[in-house]
Amino acid sequence: MKLLQSKLAKYTEPQKAKALGVYPYFRAIESEQDPEVIMDGKKVLMFGSNCYSGLVNHPKVKEAAIEAIRKYGTGCAGSPFLNGTLDLHKKLEQRIAEYIGKEDVMIYSTGFEVNLGVVSTLTGREDYVIFDEQDHASIIDGRRLSYSHALKYKHNDMQSLEQQLKKCDPDKVKLIVSDSVFSMEGDVANIPEIVKLAKQYNASVMIDEAHGIGVFGKGGRGVVDHYGLTDDVDLIMGTFSKSFASLGGFIATDKEITNFLRHHSRSYIFTASITPASTAAALAAIDLMEQEPERQENLWKLTHYALDGFRNMGIEIGNTSTPIIPLFVRDNYKTFTITRDLLEEGIFVNPVVSPAVAPHDTLIRFSLMATHTMEQVTTALEKIQKVFRANGIID
Repeated sequence: MKLLQSKLAKYTEPQKAKALGVYPYFRAIESEQDPEVIMDGKKVLMFGSNCYSGLVNHPKVKEAAIEAIRKYGTGCAGSPFLNGTLDLHKKLEQRIAEYIGKEDVMIYSTGFEVNLGVVSTLTGREDYVIFDEQDHASIIDGRRLSYSHALKYKHNDMQSLEQQLKKCDPDKVKLIVSDSVFSMEGDVANIPEIVKLAKQYNASVMIDEAHGIGVFGKGGRGVVDHYGLTDDVDLIMGTFSKSFASLGGFIATDKEITNFLRHHSRSYIFTASITPASTAAALAAIDLMEQEPERQENLWKLTHYALDGFRNMGIEIGNTSTPIIPLFVRDNYKTFTITRDLLEEGIFVNPVVSPAVAPHDTLIRFSLMATHTMEQVTTALEKIQKVFRANGIID
């Protein structure tokens, strides 16, 4: 065996979980990602999707994607920098700029590539990237590729953020980067205080709205809009793979910034463009989120109902106030066992274990869609209470 294979063969954690019958990943779904999906020919309630708007199976979204394929084909066969820019891409960029309320927008092929390409590119060797310790992996990887000084502050701790800002040379660029809604534990960033500190220390702010769009703000515009701070946040990032029911991502900002990014952001320049179908689907989804505010209203109704239900049964859910609800287990293999047991009960949830979180912070990630019914959520609460009791998490 070669050295590479010999080294990697020592990684046997997946094999151990499989041997115990609790391996929870790559579970095949045989249908659309609606509130109810088909797995192994059986109906399962889906509480593991990030499509908070519930639009992923909407007829208008699907028809828009089909029509785009008929007109443009299935792909662009090149990056937006060269042959991969369609008039449809330009239309989506303009639509998002109007929707978010920013001067210009760039669309990337994935949300991960947005953060990777923006965070790694904007600041120089003598500048600073300042980030929340629980920021998404794409932000962390963007920071790793940046030549700038990296300063990490404690999660949602504004005193810690200010301490880091005080370390910076006042004459150098300082970019504060934070999720708006943190994807694992569902808590919301203190964006008003981040903006306040940014003004005090002459820093710029970038907010990742991947899990905020479709949930907060007018027409689902996100947490920044919810707080009325669109003009004060310099860069607003979003993804199409969640509430926009598609695939891709965007950065909304000033033309000076997009002009630089279009000619320097490597994950933009050297990646093939978002497909025509994904572009058209995202366009249709934006229209529907604005036209159907009852989706967002129902999502919040379900969220408050589920939050109250979990608290009443004694499950620890942390500081969440969003449709992302962490059900803390605090044990890797018990988290796997509960995930398996819930699937056997017809409930699909996602396990979050180390190294994604610390071993003592492992959890079940329960997430809601606007298209869930109250009856479906009630069923999930009952099944979760049963399984958590059987595994000794609650009395």
